[in-house]
This record gives sequence, C-alpha cells and structure tokens, in this order.
Amino acid sequence: MPPTPRSDLRIVIVEDHVLFAESLELALFVEGYDVRRIPVPDSPGSPGALLASIVRVRPRVVLLDLDLGGFGDGVRLIRAIAESGANVVVVTGDPDRARWGEAVRAGARKVLSKSRPLTDIMATVRRINQGLPVMDTAEREELLREWHTTRSAQQALRERLALLTVRESEVLGHLMKGRAVRDIAGIGVVSEATVRTQVKSILAKLEVSSQLAAVGMANEIGWRAPTPS
Repeated sequence: MPPTPRSDLRIVIVEDHVLFAESLELALFVEGYDVRRIPVPDSPGSPGALLASIVRVRPRVVLLDLDLGGFGDGVRLIRAIAESGANVVVVTGDPDRARWGEAVRAGARKVLSKSRPLTDIMATVRRINQGLPVMDTAEREELLREWHTTRSAQQALRERLALLTVRESEVLGHLMKGRAVRDIAGIGVVSEATVRTQVKSILAKLEVSSQLAAVGMANEIGWRAPTPS
C-alpha cells in the first residue's frame, strides 16, 4: 500500500502535559500532518468516553502518554485503540521498561521516551506511513521479558501478602501510615508486646528483615490494608 499523503494522515495526541502536547502538535503540523489533540479528563473514571473521542476521528496514528494525570494509566486505552485500527505509539516520561513491555503487550507499535528528540517521533510516524516496521524483534522480546519478569515478581509479593491474617494486615496498614508500635497498640487496645509479635510474624511471612522493607513491598504492588468491619 503506497504511503498516505501527509495532509491525509490523521494523528491524534493523547497527552495531559500541555507544553509537551503543544510542541508535538506544532512539529507535526509543520510537517504537514492532519494532527489533533484530544482533551484528557482530569479525574479518574471509565476510559469509555475518552476512547470514543479518540476512535471517532479515525486516526491512523495515536501518540499516547502512559501517565495521564488525574485520569490515570494510559495503558488501559491501548488495546481498544489498536483494535480500532490505529497505530499506537507510546511517548512517555516513565523509564520503567517493564511498563513499556506492558504497553507493547497491549498492542503498542512502539514506545519512545520523552527525553528523545522530537525527530524520533517524526521518524516513527514516517515509517508507519510507509508501512515499515518501527520495532525490531529483539527490542520487542526484551520489553516483553521485562514485563513478564516484573509481573512474576509482583505475583510472588501478592502471594506472600495473602498469608497475613486480618489482624496482621491491619497492623501492616498502620505501619504504612507511619504509625509506631505504641500507637498501633493504643488503636487496637492491645499490649505493645502483642503488636511486636504481630510485626515479627509479618516480617517472617513477607521474608523481609525490617518494617521499612515490609512497607516498601506493600507499596510496590499498591497493596492496601482491608477496611476494618
């Protein structure tokens, strides 16, 4: 299939950082592309409305950020955009290559760092328009491997956290809020010795040697203590 004339190649930018979005939009406009910017909601919610706004304009290429401010994670948009027929190119400031792998797994054609020159984005768009590959097999496999390794490690953490009793989970929740053993004992109306025993059990089950490490583990996977009944 011959390349589409630039004026007919529609590009959508989904980016909450206004200065970067405007710079990207201007650069693409100067290159002669039909470029449009889709407003990103500033509050979390279902991606349905934003997806509809993107798909409605039938873009050939969507330049998508992963961190969309208050709206949340851009990864959850990728699969539906790709299934609509658009080529998703992620442009992100996040250096986490496991997250890049997650984006590729969801259907992104390419992931680019915002620290790269805008010419790299232009070159990627140009190659897509010419029907050329934008990611080689080695890069794709490396990113997917990063994603799989991180996912497996996080699953192992979740399994350890699932070993905690309800009371131990509550204690860990207090530790995550920076509360000392004395404060936790007062809240639970138990002795400090009891809380120390519970903390010791938490560390053993999580296979860590300090309260700080336990808190770090819980934060790493976004774990939250159960709400007391």
